[in-house]
Amino acid sequence: MPELNWVNRNQAEQTAESVPYHLLKFEQAYGDEAMARDNLIIQGDNLQGLKALLPLYGGQVKCIFIDPPYNTQSAFEHYDDKLEHAQWLSMMYPRLQLLKNLLSDDGSIWITLDDNESHYLKVLCDEIFGRINFVGNVVWQKKYSPQNDAKWLSDNHDHILVYAKNKTDWRPNLLPRTDKMNARYKNLDNDARGLWKPSDLSVKSYNANTDYPIRTPSGRVVNPPKGYCWRLNRETFDEYVKDNRIWFGENGNNVPAIKRFLTDVKDGVTSMTIWTYDEVGHNQDAKKEVKGFNEETVFDTPKPEKLIQKILTLATNENDIVLDSFLGSGTT
Repeated sequence: MPELNWVNRNQAEQTAESVPYHLLKFEQAYGDEAMARDNLIIQGDNLQGLKALLPLYGGQVKCIFIDPPYNTQSAFEHYDDKLEHAQWLSMMYPRLQLLKNLLSDDGSIWITLDDNESHYLKVLCDEIFGRINFVGNVVWQKKYSPQNDAKWLSDNHDHILVYAKNKTDWRPNLLPRTDKMNARYKNLDNDARGLWKPSDLSVKSYNANTDYPIRTPSGRVVNPPKGYCWRLNRETFDEYVKDNRIWFGENGNNVPAIKRFLTDVKDGVTSMTIWTYDEVGHNQDAKKEVKGFNEETVFDTPKPEKLIQKILTLATNENDIVLDSFLGSGTT
């Protein structure tokens, strides 16, 4: 498998092993002290913090979300984002090694980046987590309008690289169904089984056994589109017609469709890999959320709460351990 090579890579490979273990020093508890011990905020270098967590939480973290410096070559008020490329890789490598050791066997890691480093980090993560454990690249729409002062193209998305510790042991949760999804189901023929929507009867994976003409109630003869065939064989199709599971339109002249009942669908839906700002928020939403508790020094690049909420919905269940080692404004 191809590997990235950069100045001081050998040193970066040894950093995670050579950094000494540190004991965590209790400073202050907010609210219930017993609960606080299970909800830690650690101040300090996150490399040392991760090493300190390893004896306590190694192999136990169900979900890791990190929002590391994007290396945009900009100087922000709260952190330096202007590392030489090799320095950035050397910074990320040992931290990813420790994060992998903290993940549970059925855990996952979610990493936000933009185009400056995301493609290099993909190769790095393939090496550390295993290319076979790459789940997907989520595209998050972080802006809702173009930047007309952009020199080339106005970027309006970030990447979220998703890896599982062991892909064979990991499955994302389903997302809750929305009212908008359910509104697609009607009951045009007052079927006693309730709300339904028409679903295409034809499929592209051609099978000569399911390529046959169908006569509609109006007498019209229809065939599958060229290169397609029907989803059902003739015998099953006739059974569906008798059971009122085929819809020919209100006039009985339409190409037949299968009736999919709302009562038969799963309780949730599988997440897609494009997340629009109307469902997970955008940069301006995130800054407004920060101003809600700190109007004076707003963190430059916060993430919206709805974005993190969606990740945690997909990746965790009640009482799972979550880790964010690039805390930022504390959204997680």
